[in-house]
Amino acid sequence: MPRPTAAQFAYGSATVVFSTLALLLLSQTASGIGVAIIALAALALGVLVSLTVPMPKTARTVHRTNDAAVSGTTGAATADASTDSAGSDAAEARVPGPRTVSSRAHSAVGGHSLRG
Repeated sequence: MPRPTAAQFAYGSATVVFSTLALLLLSQTASGIGVAIIALAALALGVLVSLTVPMPKTARTVHRTNDAAVSGTTGAATADASTDSAGSDAAEARVPGPRTVSSRAHSAVGGHSLRG
């Protein structure tokens, strides 16, 4: 079972506190059994709210391995190996290279209005 997040703790705690106060004020109960029932109901509501807060999505992992990376081949053998394995495209398994920076973009990044 995954650990609860800070958001789940916060929403659950706030729900318990506010629902307990609201139920005690609305019911105007003074007996110990009534307060205990209200506290248990508020606790159950807080647990329900904290469980319904969406969990953060986990990173998806790629289950296919690049045949070229496993075998250590490069160049034309990489394209052949990646197209032969289960009909997958070589473009899916490749990582793009570094981008070249144009002179206009490079000068716009470094400059500001105070320079002449």
